[in-house]
Amino acid sequence: MMMHHTLAHLRTLKLEGLAGALEEQLIQPGLANLSFEERLTMLVDREVHHRNERKLTRLLKNARLKYGQATLEDLDSRAGRGVDRSQIMSLALGEWVSAGHCILITGPTGVGKSWLACALAQYACRRGHSALYQRVPRLPEELRIRHGSGAFGKWLLQLAKTDVVVLDDWGMGAIDSMTRSDLLEVVDDRAGRKATIITSQLPIEYWHAWIGDATIADAMLDRLMQHHHRITLTGDSLRPRKAQSVQGGEAGIAAPIVVGAQG
Repeated sequence: MMMHHTLAHLRTLKLEGLAGALEEQLIQPGLANLSFEERLTMLVDREVHHRNERKLTRLLKNARLKYGQATLEDLDSRAGRGVDRSQIMSLALGEWVSAGHCILITGPTGVGKSWLACALAQYACRRGHSALYQRVPRLPEELRIRHGSGAFGKWLLQLAKTDVVVLDDWGMGAIDSMTRSDLLEVVDDRAGRKATIITSQLPIEYWHAWIGDATIADAMLDRLMQHHHRITLTGDSLRPRKAQSVQGGEAGIAAPIVVGAQG
């Protein structure tokens, strides 16, 4: 009866991991041979693990990644594809998030730019960082709605506080003057403080022309290029292969990569 009260109190205190571990200990007679300190350590470890798992679930849900199951462990590094897994992992394990660096991923359509961006953001979430995915072509309409409802300021503040923001399909389609100005605000808030991942079919040397306004383009690119890492994906489109992989039950994979860090 006393243990039932203890379990109830643990759950009232929202110590679900500890409560579950204690229930398991009660039905595992072999654990009775362990010392009090050993059993307590096991209970606390379970609670810590439970909280970390719950935090990761929350971070991934809030990130709304296009490819939520993309992981760096699934990166295709077979011989002949030009992928240096150690370089990618060195970047992922580095301080690019806390240092507020940009990762610029370019390459032709279908080579895995969005997948790799989501895998990097997912790994950042696993390290306890917040993330948010945003498709740039959808921004004009979303921004009009936010401005009209008065929610733009709150959205801008949310992005400024997010550790990693993915801006997917940068340079796809024209942008209007309002979107151009709002993008500058987003980039300016994050420069040197928060990390940003940009994917684009458009080579970086054409970004200035795509932005359109020379003054805004200069300001935006100056901030993006302060501390950045370039990843260039090459090869054939993976989309037909992904369709085959789904039929064969294989995990999604990324494309050949050439990595060069600058900044």
